[in-house]
Amino acid sequence: MAHPVATYLADLHHSLGVGVPETSGYPALRNLLNAVGDTLKPKIIAVLHPSNTGAGLPDGGLFSAKELRKHGDSPTLLEMKPERGVIEVKGLAQDITGLEQTPQVRGYLEHYRQILVTNYRTFALFSWQNGKPVAGERFVIAGSENEFWQVVHTVRNDPKATVHERLLQFLRRSLLSTARIATPQDLAAFLASYAREARARIEIAPMGTLDPVKQALSDALGVRFEGEKGLHFFQSTLVQTLFYGIFSAWVLWHEEHPKSGDRFQWRLSAQHLGLPILRTLFVQLAGDPKKVRALDLEEVLDWTEECLARVDRVSFFARYDMG
Repeated sequence: MAHPVATYLADLHHSLGVGVPETSGYPALRNLLNAVGDTLKPKIIAVLHPSNTGAGLPDGGLFSAKELRKHGDSPTLLEMKPERGVIEVKGLAQDITGLEQTPQVRGYLEHYRQILVTNYRTFALFSWQNGKPVAGERFVIAGSENEFWQVVHTVRNDPKATVHERLLQFLRRSLLSTARIATPQDLAAFLASYAREARARIEIAPMGTLDPVKQALSDALGVRFEGEKGLHFFQSTLVQTLFYGIFSAWVLWHEEHPKSGDRFQWRLSAQHLGLPILRTLFVQLAGDPKKVRALDLEEVLDWTEECLARVDRVSFFARYDMG
C-alpha cells in the first residue's frame, strides 16, 4: 500500500496544471489530511468549504468525526466550528510568507483560533493568542514551484524518501495541536514524533557540525563512533539522549515548581539534570546556540517546549506517578 504522502504527490502530479491551479489540488490535499486523521483518536475529517460561521468561507475545516456523527444532518451541523481549525489553500506559485497577517486570514484566526495554511509545497500552522497570530510548526517540501516538481519526480515513487514520513508526522501533530495532552501515552507520541524529525535533520546536517557533540558524547560514554554504523549509532544515541534529557529535566522542573504558572525552557535543561552525561550533552548543545542552529534543531526543540507547555500537568502526573 502506497504511503499517503506518496499518493498525495502522485495525485498533485496528475491534477495541478489542469483547471484552476489552486482548487484542482483540493482533492489530493483532502485525501492526505483524511488519511492522517483516520489514524487519530478521535478521527479527524477534512471537509472542503465548510459553512460560514461568521468569518467568511475557509477552504477547508478539520472536524472531529465523533462530533460530525453526533450532529448528523441536523441544522446544527451548519453552525459547527471545526474543532481543529480551518485550512487556507493557495496556488503552488504563491509564497505564503506573511499570509497570516492579511485581513482574511487574521479574520479566520480570530474566529476559528487555528489555521493550517498551505500552497501544497509548504505547510504552516498558526494560532490566535493574545489578540494576534502566533506561528506554530512549519514544514517545507520545496522552496519554489520548480523545486517542488523536481522533488515530486525524485521521491514520489521512492518508498524510502524521508519527506514522506516527515510530512506525515507534521500533519499528525498539526491535527492534534489543539487537543489536551493529559496522559503519558499522548506525550510519548508527540516526543517520539519530534525525535524522528530531529533525527532526520541530524542526518542531513553539514559535515563537521556534529564533531564537538560527537566527541563530548564519546568521552562521556567511553565509546568511539567509527564508520557508517558508528555514525548511525551516534545519531540515534544523540537523539535518544537529547529527548530523554528534555523529558527528565521537565519532570524534575515540575517537581520543583508543581503549581508554577511559569514555562519550562529546554535551554535550561542542564540545570535540572543530575546525570553527568545528560548535563554534558546539554552544555554542548544549549551552551552554544550556533551548534543548535547548525544542526537545524532549535526549531524542533522549541516545538517540543511548546508541546510540554500544553500538558495538563495535574492530570498527567496523577497518571504518571501511578505508572
